[in-house]
Amino acid sequence: MKNSTVGLLARIGLALLAVVAMVATMTGCSSEDGEAAGAGVGECFAALPGTDASTIDCSDQKAVYKVAQSSESETTCATDYTAAERKTGDSTAYLCLVPNFHQDGCYSDTGQTGYQSVDCAAPEASFRVLQRIDGEADELLCGADATGFRVVTDDPKVTFCTGAAKP
Repeated sequence: MKNSTVGLLARIGLALLAVVAMVATMTGCSSEDGEAAGAGVGECFAALPGTDASTIDCSDQKAVYKVAQSSESETTCATDYTAAERKTGDSTAYLCLVPNFHQDGCYSDTGQTGYQSVDCAAPEASFRVLQRIDGEADELLCGADATGFRVVTDDPKVTFCTGAAKP
């Protein structure tokens, strides 16, 4: 019964993720691997990039978004990506971002402003990453202690097994 419940929750989570991703793609993002407005593929941000957003080292615990695609023209991001715009001077980059959560890190999911790295004891902490599985996109790899997950099925594939922020 426990495995079927986890499987059902996994499928519900995927459906919710697909709905969120469809809404995010309405703002557009490219499928090109270029660099626009100083936002290159592989660079990371501490929050959804905006006018004043600067990149940070991807190994930094606060780096919650990684640029998967960048273009100077507006198009559609893959389903698992978050679309964002970054303006620098007169230039605009249309970015497709993937989560860059860190194992044992806690995050808030504020919806409109996206994910943010927070202290696990903070009242706004929504979830903790119990396990990060790079190169795999399969929520069934999460252990019984995981109460949720986030999966990126497009490259780079990654599975984030999540649980309560506060133990």
